[in-house]
Amino acid sequence: MINFALYEMKYLKVILVIILFMATTESCSNAKRKCGDETRTQVLIKTSEGEITIELYNETPFHRDNFIKLAEENYYDGVLFHRVIKEFMIQAGDPDSKNAPADKQLGAGGLDYVIPAEFVYPQLFHKKGALSAARQADQVNPMRSSSGSQFYIVTGKKYSQSELTQMEAQMTQQEMQSHFQRLCMENRDSILDMQKKNDRAGLQALQEKFIKIVEDSAKSNGGVHYTAEQVEAYTTIGGTPFLDNQYTVFGQVIDGMDVVEKIEKSATNAQDRPKKDIKIISTKILK
Repeated sequence: MINFALYEMKYLKVILVIILFMATTESCSNAKRKCGDETRTQVLIKTSEGEITIELYNETPFHRDNFIKLAEENYYDGVLFHRVIKEFMIQAGDPDSKNAPADKQLGAGGLDYVIPAEFVYPQLFHKKGALSAARQADQVNPMRSSSGSQFYIVTGKKYSQSELTQMEAQMTQQEMQSHFQRLCMENRDSILDMQKKNDRAGLQALQEKFIKIVEDSAKSNGGVHYTAEQVEAYTTIGGTPFLDNQYTVFGQVIDGMDVVEKIEKSATNAQDRPKKDIKIISTKILK
């Protein structure tokens, strides 16, 4: 039986933080780029290995505005690319990585808020060069809210059509699991009440009801299928298709992909941290 206790009070904190973030997001009265203007903001990230220019998507305004805010505050200055995996991605944004000793475990640091997920799928997906938000796993983060500061840039690899077909089946299963978790969240009070009463029959019946809802939904929408644009990108330039609709994509590298690939090829330790520190020196809003 599913352990409904996984969906208790800790998730309410996430929801409250999301509401707080949304309520305090900077207004657009003095920043046209944040008010639906079609011009995309570009950010120059100067690293110890060279320069990377990214473009932020207007379709993901919370992530866009948050990244702009942190860049303007020089938040990322001195932060390391603390996690680098070949044919996958390079990750940065942990404030604890600044001047961190070589043996320090990194990846858990960040701001005291999360950003609500902004999946614009399948329009925005994890092709090579995609800028995406890191986050905690579904087990503790069923809303798939993003880290307030940590991000990654996709390097990935090329996939065959048959590999993509297998991933479609896997992602369909993942979506079914996430649907089940959302149902648990929506019915949290009833679940807790049944637990207090030790109503095992009620919990079992509710579980079976949720499973049927999830299965019927999967049948009606036909499951996950990649678009022609995704297939073209993943079979030619590459990416990380298994992350689609799981993590928020909010930008794209438009210059300096050679620098990203150089960082990706760095020698790393057992924790995927580069043996030689690779720092973000500065960030600058270009337009």
